[in-house]
Amino acid sequence: MSHHKVVYLDNNATSQTAPEVVAAMLPFFGELYGNPSSMHTFGGQVKAHLDQARQRVADLLGCSPEEIIFTSCGTESDNTAIMAALRSFPGKRHVVTTRVEHPAVLNFCQDLARRGHEVTFLPVDRQGNLDLNQVEDSIRDDTALVSVMWANNETGVIFPVEQIAAMAKAKGAVFHTDAVQAVGKVPISLKDTQIDMLALSGHKLHTPKGVGVLYVRKGTPFVAYVMGGHQEHGRRAGTENVPYIVGLGRACELARQRMVDENTRVKGLRDRLEEGLLKVEATMVNGDPNRRLPNTSSVSFEYVEGESILLMLSDLGICASSGSACTSGSLEPSHVLRAMGVPFTAAHGSIRFSLSYYSTGEEIDHVLKHMPGIIERLRKISPFWQKYKTSKACATPGYVEP
Repeated sequence: MSHHKVVYLDNNATSQTAPEVVAAMLPFFGELYGNPSSMHTFGGQVKAHLDQARQRVADLLGCSPEEIIFTSCGTESDNTAIMAALRSFPGKRHVVTTRVEHPAVLNFCQDLARRGHEVTFLPVDRQGNLDLNQVEDSIRDDTALVSVMWANNETGVIFPVEQIAAMAKAKGAVFHTDAVQAVGKVPISLKDTQIDMLALSGHKLHTPKGVGVLYVRKGTPFVAYVMGGHQEHGRRAGTENVPYIVGLGRACELARQRMVDENTRVKGLRDRLEEGLLKVEATMVNGDPNRRLPNTSSVSFEYVEGESILLMLSDLGICASSGSACTSGSLEPSHVLRAMGVPFTAAHGSIRFSLSYYSTGEEIDHVLKHMPGIIERLRKISPFWQKYKTSKACATPGYVEP
């Protein structure tokens, strides 16, 4: 890291812990260390804070507090939901999901397929959207579960999960959504939907890493995944992670207050970033521009390596990612962009910028000031770029690409 101030534009990977969240948590690392399950008042007072946090999460999601189960992370919530549906309906061996899910769902479903379940992985189009007729046709009488993310972590594309939930219910299947990227960025009112289960993660909402939630609609068949004590009404054993749960409650309260800012100011910054980046030649934005999270931008710079762009940005203190943080470290281009049919030359040069409530106009200016030069430098040494320029020069004069 050089002397540059950090410009953090990787909020879909993790987010800064809000100072208000830290302040809410601190007493539970100190004098309020009681166990909420204890009979004595010392532990009992802690339970009151746990109940308040549960109510705050329910308020953000538009559901009842008793439908909220606290977990360790989004991955645990996703895994638990899928297992619960399969164990509740042992006679049903079919699962429907998409090709663009987060690994917490995708890898779990691939494992199910290896172990004898039948899994349909639905494709998406060039814009990253599902074909709803195809979704409906894929749900069968023996479908135990339909799992579709609310919003994609790489492109920000939002799926019509309320509609898909209704299709699943009509055919007697359980519907689960990984809403890790959507919670706090788009309004959610679960009581007005037919969604059975929803997963969220605290550290995408400005809490520390290590706390999540699984929403389970009242009346949905459920089998615990982590078994032991009676915590979370017997649905998730293990002593509650009190400081983090309290922090998550505070974060959900903040998210409700900041939702409008996220969809106006933050979205405006994201749009300005994209407009500036699109001035660079042979650049494109990935994902349906009309159905996207307000904070997310996936941009492909053709004929350059995304890893090289990230390293050069990092030298300037700018944090972004190539595709998803959970897949970085492998040189395979993103499974999401591959599923969308983004050309290989572009998928390899894809960068995801994800903003937050803490993002500023100065930060966007800093990126826009440096990005064109970075791309230019990398293209100078790219044999693919030289080939592309030569072929363009030889093209019919006056021909404009459609």
